[in-house]
Parts: sequence; structure tokens; C-alpha cells
Amino acid sequence: MNLFDVYPLYNITPVKALDCTITDENGVEYLDLYSGHGVISIGHTQPDYVAKLKNQLDNLGFYSNAIQNPLQVELAEKLGKLSGCEEYSLFLCSSGAEANENALKLASFHNGKSRVIAFDNSFHGRTSAAVAVTDNKKIVAPINAQQVVTFLPLNNLDLVEAELKKGDVCSVIIEGIQGVGGLDEGTTEFFQGLEKLCSQYETVLILDEVQSGYGRSGKFFAFQHHNIKPDIITLAKGMGNGFPIGGILISPKFTASHGLLGTTFGGSHLACAAGIAVLDVIENQKLIDNVNDVYAYFLEAIRQVPEIVKVKGKGLMLGVEFDFEVGALRKKLIVEKLIFTGSANNKNLLRILPPLTVKKEAIDTFIVALKESLAELKA
Repeated sequence: MNLFDVYPLYNITPVKALDCTITDENGVEYLDLYSGHGVISIGHTQPDYVAKLKNQLDNLGFYSNAIQNPLQVELAEKLGKLSGCEEYSLFLCSSGAEANENALKLASFHNGKSRVIAFDNSFHGRTSAAVAVTDNKKIVAPINAQQVVTFLPLNNLDLVEAELKKGDVCSVIIEGIQGVGGLDEGTTEFFQGLEKLCSQYETVLILDEVQSGYGRSGKFFAFQHHNIKPDIITLAKGMGNGFPIGGILISPKFTASHGLLGTTFGGSHLACAAGIAVLDVIENQKLIDNVNDVYAYFLEAIRQVPEIVKVKGKGLMLGVEFDFEVGALRKKLIVEKLIFTGSANNKNLLRILPPLTVKKEAIDTFIVALKESLAELKA
């Protein structure tokens, strides 16, 4: 049997990793400034994390949600405390797409409406409703396109209100900072306006923090830069440091009932152990402080590269934009300079998403490699 060929692959085979370094089968070491789409939050094979998972696996890896699981309670309590969202409730699942599916479903249950407002260049997942609210027609199949979705530009409250006035919008879904779309984001005025409009028109405000959450923006959630309280917050990626786990934080305005939501693998013992370990390391190692320190250092260091048009994003969720397509530059960084970065729908943009443990020395290495690569491509 062959693998279904849907991923363009670099000819690199990682076999081990530690913190921000990945080693391939030939012993070649790479600097990881991408974290596998922003998934690695506390560093590869972080010792406390590895020990917690090994210990849990020695005892019990999985059983269904039909039994008591104190690890779920512990995870919820720690997440509420560290994020500042203690008044929310937690529903656990297994991925960002599943988180967004459940958020959209819960919103529709809540107010009986079905249309969704999403935003240009958004990405919310590849499953049914999640892909329907993703602004990429190439990955939306006809069965997904049955969902009724209106895409609007960011930062235009008048257009949002004009749609909400029609009375059929169940939810507005927006990323704290856009990921795949290219690191664009709403202004504080826009986020605060969305919160007010959604309340006024009985519409659920969903903040997709799948990539921008868990400290990556310099606050626990990116929406916290704007002093708002969404109705539902979706999370995944950095939540498990590579172990599949996702969740939604649900405000007190929603009423739970048995069978309303459900999942087979979400909230397993092993997934909760991973989630608890991540929160403990973020707190104990003060990783959000590190995010802000390295971000400030990055902004200063990147000034050495005059070819850069703009730096987008916040914290360690960054986009470095040029006035040319960066495909060749990214390939050179990976193959010749041994540095992983990411791409975006914006073909002129390199995405920088290192583990939250990254040091300033790694930024220095990146800047040197970037300057060398740009000079070599010009030659």
C-alpha cells in the first residue's frame, strides 16, 4: 500500500529532536523556527513532559468519557488559572478542526441560527463546517460548500453589522492572529466592536486561538491584547506539544446537556497528561515572559535586513514580509542553512513560529542565515 500523496515533502527525515533542534537520519542538525505549524510549544522532548507521558502510559493511556477522569478536572483547573479564563467551562477534543466544529455547532444550538460570518484569508480547519469557514476554495468540497458562510474583510465593522442585522447569523468566527492567511489581525477597535455587535444581535463570538493561543502571542490568548471576552475560545496545537489534543472554552451563557457534544478520543488520560505537562512547564519556566523578551529582541535584530518590507504578528507568531515571493528563500534556508521556517497564503511572507523556549542566540543564527541567503539569491 502507498501513502495517499497529498503533501509536498522535503527530502529530510527527522529521527530525534531536543528543544529547538531537530536531527535527521544522517546526523544533520536543523534549527526549528516553525515548530511543525506552531505545535511544539515547550520544546521538543522536554524532559518533564516526556516523564509525565511515560508515567501515565505505564498506568492508563485511554478509556472512554463514560467514566470519571480526574485528569480532565486538573487540566481544566490549571488552564483556567493560567489563562485567566476561570469562569469558562472546558470541552476536550482532539484537534483544532474538531474544536472549531464543536464551537460552530454549539453556537447554532444556542441561538437556532445557521449562517456564519468569517473573514478573508481565514483558516479554521479542513473538516465539514471548519473548512466551510476557511477562505480557500481549493480545499472546500461541494459537500462542505452547503454551509452558508459570508466572508468579510478584517477591520470593517459596518459590513459586519449590515450582515448581523439580517438576523440569521449564528456566529462570527475570527482568529486572534491569522496563521495560514499571513499574520494579518484585527485592530483593538475591531475586536471590541465585534464583541459589542455580537452581543447586540444575539450572535456568538468565536475566537479561534488554535495557533495564536497558549502564550504564542505574548499573552496566553491573542484576544487578550484587546481586552475582550469571547463567547467561545477554540484551542489545540501548542496545547499538547505534539500530542493530539484540542478544546473549546465555553462562557457561562451556554447551558450544557448530556449528549450535546461528544468525542471518542478527546480528553483521554494520555492527552490530559500531555496538556497538564505543557501548562506546568509554561508556568514554571515563565515561557510567556520569554516570548515577550525574544519578540522585542527579534524586532530589533530584524532591522539589519533592509529587504524586509514588514514584520507582522506578535510574540513568537511572526511573519516576515518581502516584496517578492519567498519560495526560493525558504528552500535555501531549509536545505542550505538548516533552518525550518513556514509559508503562508501570502507568497511574500516567511512564517516564524519557534518553540516558546527559543533563545536569542537562535534569532542571531536566523538573521545571519537570512542575510547570507538574500545575498546569494541576488548574486
